[in-house]
Parts: sequence; structure tokens; C-alpha cells
Amino acid sequence: MWRHITSSFLSFLVVLLAVISGVVLLMQSKYKEVGPLEQAICLRVASGSTMREVSKDLDTRGAVSSGTLFRIGAEYSEKTQQLKAGSFLVPEGASMVEIVDIVTRGGKNTCGTEIVYRVGVRRTQVQVRELDPETNKYVEAVAFIPADDEVPAAYTEVRAEADVRYRIALAEGVTSWQIVEALKAADFLEGEVAEVPGEGLLAPDSYEVKLGSSRVDVLEKMQAAQVKILDGAWAARAEGLPLASKEEALVLASIVEKETGIAEERRQVSSVFINRLNQGIRLQTDPTVIYGITNGESILGRGLRQSELRRKTDYNTYQIDGLPPGPIANPGKAAIEAALNPDSTEYIFFVADGTGGHAFAVTLREHNENVAKWRAIEAERNGN
Repeated sequence: MWRHITSSFLSFLVVLLAVISGVVLLMQSKYKEVGPLEQAICLRVASGSTMREVSKDLDTRGAVSSGTLFRIGAEYSEKTQQLKAGSFLVPEGASMVEIVDIVTRGGKNTCGTEIVYRVGVRRTQVQVRELDPETNKYVEAVAFIPADDEVPAAYTEVRAEADVRYRIALAEGVTSWQIVEALKAADFLEGEVAEVPGEGLLAPDSYEVKLGSSRVDVLEKMQAAQVKILDGAWAARAEGLPLASKEEALVLASIVEKETGIAEERRQVSSVFINRLNQGIRLQTDPTVIYGITNGESILGRGLRQSELRRKTDYNTYQIDGLPPGPIANPGKAAIEAALNPDSTEYIFFVADGTGGHAFAVTLREHNENVAKWRAIEAERNGN
């Protein structure tokens, strides 16, 4: 009898273990399979949140087939305590194991709200943007110019949110003075800036910063980026350039940056200045003259006067030979690379062509014809 009972109990245990194993395998399969989410969502995990709260949110929004299974899987993989605060993009069809990885991996937020501080040549603009999970593109919610506009309530409200991201975007061709003045006005940064960094030493780019970041630290990050770009471009430079140092390359790059905003023209414009330097012809470029007047601390806002073109200053390339003593702006990577790898041309001249680009010429006769065409376009636009 006891033998029969023991045998039955053992059989029951075998069946029970088989059932448990089957359930575990089924749970593992469900945990790893494609999730039910039909459209990407932005999952916001507040500071101090628990995996239980996250699982409930995911369950409510239809991102997981079982909030309980999600929580058990996170616990089993020992990731419950690794939950990170932030805003995370959960893609369409994400499995539970993928979502656990997203919310515990750390690093930068991948969605939500961001404040972009755009430092441009003519103005600084603040944008509040929201990531649209469906298109994975940012949509502008509000924008204003700090120097001219009243701070909108929408910006103040967003600034109060704990997980908002901050980004500083520098346009190519801004001056170091402009950048420092803009950072001083950025209300999410802290600290004083005792000295404006040298012209040309800050890399135009988009920089993610944290609330309360030091202005000096941000500037140092921009300087480090420019050093890296310049070192790389200098190492890959073309042979035989009339540039004795990386500093001279940066000067030429800043001139190229200010002369054209068209990517396809940069190497052509660079070739003109390289040809002039090689042939001992003065550069005769207006942006350098303007910098000699403004020192990079304002926009001239008008055409140059003949008296200014005739006045000899360190930056008046109509009056001095060779390059000016320093950069006239902060050039971007493309302009630096163009300065050090120009197109191979015989061009000596260029002038605006009325389309936003330039007409290039080898001879003075060709150049004069291009100038005449440009003046006719100007006259027509002015109604003369």
C-alpha cells in the first residue's frame, strides 16, 4: 500500500514538475516575444519610481501583454534595482525583455521634451520640442527670441519638469563673443565666464547639457571638440598648401565659413583663396574687413563703405598681404576640411550669382562680366 502511495506521489511530482517547466518555458517565451504595442510610445519614468509602477503604466498603455509577467521577468533577470529615471522611446512591437533593457540601460533620454538653445549668427532662439513617437521626429511646441520676446508660460512650465533635456546648438560662423553672451543668458546654466575663448576655438555643433551645468565646462567641451576636428583635418590635409600651421588653417576656414553657406561651394571658395595665397594676390574678402570693424561683437547690418575698404587694419585683406592675424568666426567641420582639402581649380575670383551661390572666374574679364550680371540683379531687386 505504502509502495503504491509513494509511487503515485512520485508520479504526481513528475507531472507537476513537467507542468511547472512548461509554464516557465511559456512565460519565458511570452517575455521574449514581440509585444502588443502597435505604435511607439514615450515612456516617462519619474525619479523614485518602482518597477511595479512602470509595469502598471506599460500594462495600461497596452505595451505589454502582462504587467505581472513584465515585473517577474525584471526581477528574475536582477534588473529591478537598475531602473533609471527619464523619458524613453518604446518602439512598436518591443518585447518585454527589450523594454526592461531600455528602462535599465541608462544613458541619454531617448524621447520626451527638450529645450534647444539655438545660437545663430543674427539671433539666439529658444525652442521647446516634443518627440512624436509615431514619426520619431521632434515637433516644435513653442519658440521665442530671449532678447526680444516675453518668456512664454509654456517654457516656464516645461522648465519645472524634472526630466526635460537641454541642448545648445551653435550655428557655423558664430563668434566666440556671441557664444559667451548667449550662454550667459541661458537660465539653465550656472557660473561666471571670466574670459571669452579665442576666436575660432569653439566647434559649432549640438551639445546636450544638464540643468545646472557650468558655463565654463560647456565652453571647454566645445573647445575640446574643435581641437579634435582640427587635428583630424590637419592630419588629412592636401599636400603643398600655403598654410604653415593649424592656426593658419583655422583662419582660412573661418573666412570660407563666412563667405558661403552652400556646402557644395566650400571647396571651390577655398580654392580661390589658396590660389591667391600661392600667387601673392591679396584675399580681398569683405567678411575680414567687417570683423575688423565689429571685432565679432555685433552685426554690421549694412554694406561696407569705401572709406572702410581703404582703411588699413589688421583684418582689412584689401590692404594687407596674406591672412589676417586670427580667425573671424568659429568655422564648422566642413569649412575646416574644405580649407585643408580645396578643389583643384584655377579660380581667382568669385561674386554672388543671385541664387544664393557664387559665380567663379579665372580671369578679371570673366569676373567683371559676372559682377555686371550681379549688379543688374541687384538693380532689378531694388526696383531701379
